[in-house]
Amino acid sequence: MNFEFSEDQNLLREQAKGFLSDNCSTKVVRKILEGDESFDQDLWRQIVEMGWTAAVIPEEFDGLGLSYLELSVIAEELGRVYAPVPFSSSVYLATESLLAAGSKEQKNNWLPKLANGSVIGCFAAVEGSGQISPSTISTTVQDGVISGAKIPVADGDVADFAIVIARDDKGVSAYLVSLTGSGVSRQTVETLDPTRSHARIDFSEASAELLGEAGQGWALLDKVYNRAAILFAWEQLGCADAALEMAREYSMGRFAFGRPIASYQAIKHKLVNIYVKNSLARSNCYYGSWALSTDAPELPIAAAAARVAAIQAGYLASKENIQTHGGMGFTWEFDCQLPYRRSKLLSINIGSEAVWQEKLISAIESERAA
Repeated sequence: MNFEFSEDQNLLREQAKGFLSDNCSTKVVRKILEGDESFDQDLWRQIVEMGWTAAVIPEEFDGLGLSYLELSVIAEELGRVYAPVPFSSSVYLATESLLAAGSKEQKNNWLPKLANGSVIGCFAAVEGSGQISPSTISTTVQDGVISGAKIPVADGDVADFAIVIARDDKGVSAYLVSLTGSGVSRQTVETLDPTRSHARIDFSEASAELLGEAGQGWALLDKVYNRAAILFAWEQLGCADAALEMAREYSMGRFAFGRPIASYQAIKHKLVNIYVKNSLARSNCYYGSWALSTDAPELPIAAAAARVAAIQAGYLASKENIQTHGGMGFTWEFDCQLPYRRSKLLSINIGSEAVWQEKLISAIESERAA
């Protein structure tokens, strides 16, 4: 089984690298980190023009109809530059939810808008701290209106609509809710990484449209999370590789006692440990993309394995990058904070490492029992 990307997909990678190198420098990321904007609107517009938001949307809905292998390549390169845009919320989660459960009318209405970037979507499931489960969902829908609160919601302060997991008379269901109508209030919340905004969204009898079958909201969440986990893993791997490269470059140029610190065993071991972790994560990401692109039965296992490996790689790489830089790594002026912030934030989006470890164990046990 070959998990390598094709020549065309690697060409897409080089194009993406070139575009992001020109348009998403650390200066661009710092502008959002240090400013008041929630995301870089110019970068987002250019990403839309590149067609990345339309990548896996079928051509009948004005998309490009590409495979998830191409989207995996894009995700990795966005992670490599810590892109301050709502790509994951709108593409990995909102678009996937509509593709998985949307009616023909809902797809016709929303997918072309997601493809051309005229709207941004998000996914609202969590209601505070702690592990999410069907029993923790307290947001309710009755007679087509929704009430309750979701916090934190990634990109919830900039999105035009949300896929909301809520409780109704059939159990837990998914609803499509416009965030620009009446009965919706939003408040930006602070996180470790301000370059990816989050919000608290309060619903007070806002209009809600059922997405998929009533009572099947948790099944939809599980399906969408499994698919998104692989794309998040690629993004985190890109971030981990960037941290490794940052540490390598600094250690090659920083001298101590007349020698570059990269020549010392302690630094060599740090960099090698990062490389090994990143390589393990990459192999799991390849497996995940294969499972995602073929809709293989192994998808739950592949998703959980990729997610856990990428979280571990991102944490080690971003932490050791700071340590390699020594005291300078803790300063505001150095960019070590960028991969660290993004890595930590990505590690809790759609569930923590512990959650995905449990999912991996459960998926393996289910396969053995089958």
